[in-house]
Amino acid sequence: MKTRPGICARKRRYSSEDEAIAAALGAQVTLRPYRCALCRDYHLTSRTKGMKSLPPRPATS
Repeated sequence: MKTRPGICARKRRYSSEDEAIAAALGAQVTLRPYRCALCRDYHLTSRTKGMKSLPPRPATS
């Protein structure tokens, strides 16, 4: 995924993929992490084309 500089500057950065996955799993909408080619950190996106799936959310009782 190619991120433009203006988009990268507005998005939250996660230093590790695990941190980004944890944030994505806690969101109300489906999000996926990706490594940004500009800042080399991880961002979240709602786009799904060509992206790997996250593990299923744990069941809450």
